[in-house]
Amino acid sequence: MNWLISPNAFKGTIEADEAAEIIKRAILEVNPNDQVQTCPIADGGDGTCFLLSEILGLEKIHETAGDPLGSPKEGFFSLEPSTKTAFLDVSTVSGIKWLREVERDPWVCSTYGTGELILAALERGVEQVVIGLGGSATVDMGLGMLQALGISFLNDKGREIRPFTPDMILKIKHIQLSPKLPTIKFTFLCDVNNYFFGENGAIPVFGPQKGLKEEDKEKFEKASAALFQLLQKKSRKPLRDQAGFGAAGGIALGISAFFESELLPGAPYFFQKVGIPEKLKWADVVLTGEGKYDMQSAQGKGSYELMRMAKQEKTPIWLISAGEEGKNAGFDRYIQLPDLDFAMAGFELRAKENLFNVVKEAASS
Repeated sequence: MNWLISPNAFKGTIEADEAAEIIKRAILEVNPNDQVQTCPIADGGDGTCFLLSEILGLEKIHETAGDPLGSPKEGFFSLEPSTKTAFLDVSTVSGIKWLREVERDPWVCSTYGTGELILAALERGVEQVVIGLGGSATVDMGLGMLQALGISFLNDKGREIRPFTPDMILKIKHIQLSPKLPTIKFTFLCDVNNYFFGENGAIPVFGPQKGLKEEDKEKFEKASAALFQLLQKKSRKPLRDQAGFGAAGGIALGISAFFESELLPGAPYFFQKVGIPEKLKWADVVLTGEGKYDMQSAQGKGSYELMRMAKQEKTPIWLISAGEEGKNAGFDRYIQLPDLDFAMAGFELRAKENLFNVVKEAASS
């Protein structure tokens, strides 16, 4: 039997590539003569471009850039020379994972460091940048990236506001474009459909996890709306809020005001780049998984999108996940993981043991 092993990350416990190897080992322990091919997947969430670069074997270029608060952080991007494309994740240097909870502050945190990585890529002749939007620490509409790329934001006295200035979004009154803006195309990969504004927008939905206090939501929304109007006036093309602009605190929104850009669902893009359609034709069974399959999973997450493609190929697909919601999600078989106590020491090791054991049992039956 030919097995295609394509899990997403099991968030908080196991990365996608490690999960794929654990699943492979479990299957081969029971069926040593079967053929197993691993191709872990991502959908625009944290680490998408890193995983894509690993699968494609792209060269990594390491550069120092600012983290969400401006401290030096070792970052990197990957190069695809044949297409003059760089791949990078916002989370590489501008990720929430670099901040302690008390440091999370959307009034200060910036994507400037990600802009610095893009500048370094431009120096190597890059003409396109593909950016995974998951795991950001900011709600800055990409202002930090724009600053790094040569756009200045001025206060009411016409003075430039420096990156990482506290309450920067409240102080911006004018936007000044550099006559030497780089020519570059952006492709943004996301796994959510939220608009930037509105009751399901970036500020009320994602703001709290990035440190926005309940009493500041309305103030931040008004400041963002005022900035959006300035961006609309300065942009050389119509600029409207759209589905997906809520991802990563509105990065795609701000960048699209001044640069050629497209916003794509991460999973289909990823699948095409790594050749999932061809792999599905080879496979007799596909095994995917994620930490906890839920209602959001069916809005563009990797496991759901892979199921849709497998159904088109009439290839059976199994899902591994925790909780009950995956049982009736349309997969041919559901393999349920035991619940984890995340307060327990060594829960990561327990998660890996659980994954191995449930797959081994399923492959035996």
